[in-house]
Amino acid sequence: MRYTKWIGIGAVVLLVVTAFTPWVSIDDGRIIVSGIDATGTNFGKPAYMNFILSFFYLVFLFIPRIWAMRVSLSFAALNLAWGLRNFVVLSACSGGDCPVRQFGIYIMAFAVLLMFFCALFPDVKFPEEKK
Repeated sequence: MRYTKWIGIGAVVLLVVTAFTPWVSIDDGRIIVSGIDATGTNFGKPAYMNFILSFFYLVFLFIPRIWAMRVSLSFAALNLAWGLRNFVVLSACSGGDCPVRQFGIYIMAFAVLLMFFCALFPDVKFPEEKK
């Protein structure tokens, strides 16, 4: 996997861009929830945690050490868990109102999955053992 680092960077950029797009609409479009703006709900700002985890993912992605790749994988796994949590919580029915999923929440889920797979298969060159 030669381009996993660059694909991971692209996934982070995609995640940041989709945080500003609509994720779900509630009550026939009267309330639009995005990753940054969840006005009218108790969801808070769900994408901010993704931003923090993605920052640390990128920092450790560029350190060419085995321990840094493992830490990067940990942050990617946390980001995946938080992204799937956002997907489930924001699109769950509550009080008889079922939100309509918009295209942004699917792209967000794809971006966190892509980040995880790029961290799972890093481009690491192992040092050769001396005989």
